[in-house]
Amino acid sequence: MGVDDIPLAEIAGLAQDARCEALQMVHRARASHIGSCFSAADILACLYGHVLRIRPAQPDWPDRDRFILSKGHAAAILYATLALKGFFPRAWLDGYCANGQPLGGHAIAAGVPGVEVSTGSLGHGLPIGLGMALGLRRADASHPKVANHPRVYVMLSDGECDEGSVWEAALLAGARRIDNLVAIVDYNKIQSFGRVADIIDLEPFGAKWAAFGWQVIEVDGHDHGAVCAALRLAGGAGRPSVLIAHTVKGKGVRYMEDQLLWHYRSPTADELRQALRELRS
Repeated sequence: MGVDDIPLAEIAGLAQDARCEALQMVHRARASHIGSCFSAADILACLYGHVLRIRPAQPDWPDRDRFILSKGHAAAILYATLALKGFFPRAWLDGYCANGQPLGGHAIAAGVPGVEVSTGSLGHGLPIGLGMALGLRRADASHPKVANHPRVYVMLSDGECDEGSVWEAALLAGARRIDNLVAIVDYNKIQSFGRVADIIDLEPFGAKWAAFGWQVIEVDGHDHGAVCAALRLAGGAGRPSVLIAHTVKGKGVRYMEDQLLWHYRSPTADELRQALRELRS
């Protein structure tokens, strides 16, 4: 499938709509992680707008692809994307982080259609995704084409790749050639308290994954055509795949872009209005 076959305008619209929803959610809740949400928005729009084999009206469809947001602190952008795709009512977004409401500040699976796993403690998503991918392969062992196994996609943050459990899972997945597992690293170069290169430099990042037996694809994480094409190439190649998506924290709002401040800060009313004007322009 070529770039001309990808509904790029719809994907771009989904990404921007999800950014607007997540921004308002975080503002209402006086929550944080909007910068992390914005860096991931375009990748999620590609996944849910073009790549994943899903049925929003049947979130537990057995043959669906699975998506795990291992960087669970960016739950607002996942919830927004799921609501926009029809997994649950958009009205649920108004109760984000509110007592007694279903949408918690980190990704919550219980009672939330479309969320496969509760996440937030970093380093857990890839091991869980590996287990899911192995289970799906074994359940479908009689199928003649490995490429038709449901795939498991796991989005990690770059700071999360400081966790040893990530590399334990990467080692096993490569050794077992689990080719229905696709990792996506939201490589925005900023983690909780500083720049990734200054805390624990990940480079040469792609070479590390390749040494563990993974197919490595590097891409501009905000180029919808490139991301969709890369995700279509990933998986089914006789080994697991990792998409290293080079992104910008706070992407889409100029005063947030590439700024550590927006890992934890909540936008004020004036900042909210300014950001919405920019996103909707």
